[in-house]
Amino acid sequence: MLLAAATVLVGFIVLIWSADLFVAGAASIAENMGMSPIVIGLTIVSMGTSAPEVLVSITAAMSGAGNLAVGNAIGSNIANVGLVLGITLLIAPLMVHSGCMKKEMPTLILVTVGAGILIADDDLSQVDGWLMIGTLGALVIFMLRTQQKDEVLVGEAEEEYLPHLSPKRAWLTFALGLGLLVGSSRMLVWGAVEIASTLGVSELVIGLTIVAVGTSLPELAATVASAMRGHTEIALGNVIGSNLFNLLVVMAIPGIFSAATLEPSVLTRDYPTMLGLTLLLALAIYISRLRSRSMDGHAYVGRSIGVLLVTCYALYYYWLYVSL
Repeated sequence: MLLAAATVLVGFIVLIWSADLFVAGAASIAENMGMSPIVIGLTIVSMGTSAPEVLVSITAAMSGAGNLAVGNAIGSNIANVGLVLGITLLIAPLMVHSGCMKKEMPTLILVTVGAGILIADDDLSQVDGWLMIGTLGALVIFMLRTQQKDEVLVGEAEEEYLPHLSPKRAWLTFALGLGLLVGSSRMLVWGAVEIASTLGVSELVIGLTIVAVGTSLPELAATVASAMRGHTEIALGNVIGSNLFNLLVVMAIPGIFSAATLEPSVLTRDYPTMLGLTLLLALAIYISRLRSRSMDGHAYVGRSIGVLLVTCYALYYYWLYVSL
């Protein structure tokens, strides 16, 4: 048990550090190839924060722990809204750009509902997995075409820090980050499975709790840092982009590698919580927009919503506890 716990802890530390190396190397390679900052920000940097979830999901699926991967995807989305955004709102209120209310948030709701329809039969098949991946591809193309025309997002994305490494150093950093990501994800999955076996709980619960919170730490760091610098649109965008990626890639991987039969509690407890928190966030943004007296169409979400989100997250953990 102690060895498994230590392996999980070391795995988390290396996983988060290697994700930063991976993003820095990939972003520098793209920059050296002539890609613009906005394209790098919308693709490599946005998706790079989900690299830990992706590698853990692949490793879990290949190890026959498909429910751990599904729990990681759903649990990470619950943590992103309830924990990451909740804590961020307690630190600083978020200004939500009108474009987010018209495009990004509705897209996340549609994808969340669509994912629920695909897994409604308690089965995650290869067809389901490829449908999710195909949807992501269409979304990325659409977002690149529309958001490059958004002057606000372009300006904020270009203000975000992008590493500037020489071609040789960029490739070495990328290779080192990728190698450490693979190795640390294997450590994490092994330790998580051992802990689940020792405690007598399901791999799904471990994925929803320990693994989900650990792999959401990069989003927490990025979101809090963006909010404290005043880049609140990017702070919310980080969470929405990560949740879309988790639903359309991280959760799709178990189905693609080997069809997974889901535990009943996924549809009766975990998915409804994820959908409920997503709708709660959308409702809070909509009400904030109605109450806002500003003429710019922005909504300002404050600390009271942060308290509500963190409370809902704590209640979900209590639900998990009494369900064991």
